[in-house]
Amino acid sequence: MTDIRWIDAALSAARPQAVAALLRYFRDLDTAEEAFQEACLRALNNWPKNGPPRDPTAWLIFVGRNSGIDQVRRLSRQTELPDEEKLSDLDDHEADIVERLDNADYRDDVLRLLFICCHPELPATQQIALALRIVSGLSVKQIARAFLVGESAMEQRITRAKARIAKADVPFEAPGAPERAERVSMVAAMIYLVFNEGYSASGETTGMRAPLCEESIRLARLLLRLFPADPEIMGLTALLLLQHARTAARFDQQGQIVLLEDQDRSLWNRSTIAEGLAMIDKAVRHRHPGPYQIQAAVAALHARAATAEDTDWAEIEQLYAALEKMRPSPVVTLNRAVAVSKLHGPGAALAMIEPLAEKLDGYFYFHGVRGALLMQGGYGREACEAFGKAISLANTPAEAAHIRLQLDRLQKDGGAQKPAKAAS
Repeated sequence: MTDIRWIDAALSAARPQAVAALLRYFRDLDTAEEAFQEACLRALNNWPKNGPPRDPTAWLIFVGRNSGIDQVRRLSRQTELPDEEKLSDLDDHEADIVERLDNADYRDDVLRLLFICCHPELPATQQIALALRIVSGLSVKQIARAFLVGESAMEQRITRAKARIAKADVPFEAPGAPERAERVSMVAAMIYLVFNEGYSASGETTGMRAPLCEESIRLARLLLRLFPADPEIMGLTALLLLQHARTAARFDQQGQIVLLEDQDRSLWNRSTIAEGLAMIDKAVRHRHPGPYQIQAAVAALHARAATAEDTDWAEIEQLYAALEKMRPSPVVTLNRAVAVSKLHGPGAALAMIEPLAEKLDGYFYFHGVRGALLMQGGYGREACEAFGKAISLANTPAEAAHIRLQLDRLQKDGGAQKPAKAAS
């Protein structure tokens, strides 16, 4: 076989399971990672000549384990690994590993790996970096590029995360049921953060950061395989799929933001949307709603609308009201206010968000939404002030450019059209 792309796909698919099993064996992140890398190098040398093994994951675990043991032995000036020819037929050893992989070891190993990467001792930025490096296998250079930081800075971030884990003496056994449920929520939150890092890219950086969205979806699928009956994990996966399906329509050719209501829906990925819709429908049938399911249900309503005018804003408003009760947050209220504006006009929405001004004063989207509502209500002068504050808080050039377009519209329409609105 001369085309080795299949090897790259096989190695990527096997990585979480193989690294997790090697971590259980060696109880050290660096050793497990190095053992897996050595196994990958041997696979690149062996598989093109001998063909793929019956179970690539089992092969990698076996070879990686031997490599790790050999490294320890070399330090003790002992024996080396078997010759390459002896690694070409590992059926007997693979059979034993495959049997264990088919049982509880696989789930517990991968969970342990995810739990370690999302350990409470680590800040969110280190959790994300460590998960992308250890679980996903992204290079330090790739991760640094996606986060728009220097490679050495990202290397230090990952190194500090590993050091914190070592210092915290993290247990390598799977936690009990109560702690497991809490840690699964942390893993889900980490995956969502990874997605948001990619989704928040500007038009100029979409190409660099889009892999984060794709990787978060892959991690969500992995978590779903571990918990196939968990409706919240279904909801998380559906949410990511439905959001990611709109990627091609979110920016125009100049890299400018295109609002949801103005997007060319023919550019939406319909197969991804169909998968997301099927998943959220399955989750809802469990009748155990959670925040990810509610957010996915909102995204599903947008996806099902053939045009912006067909959007069921009444249902969206009810969903945000439910989310507001379940997980109160000024950002949720802000999102609900947008739906209220579609149903009852900008005045009703402004009344909802005015109490949020102090809490969200440093939040770009608050001032952007407030400016849009004021503009719709005819309060041009206040809209200009809100848009000015939004520009000062913009996270990307594309966000700032989008707000400037709104200011241009205001000026073209004659600026303030009503007396200044009194603050509530």
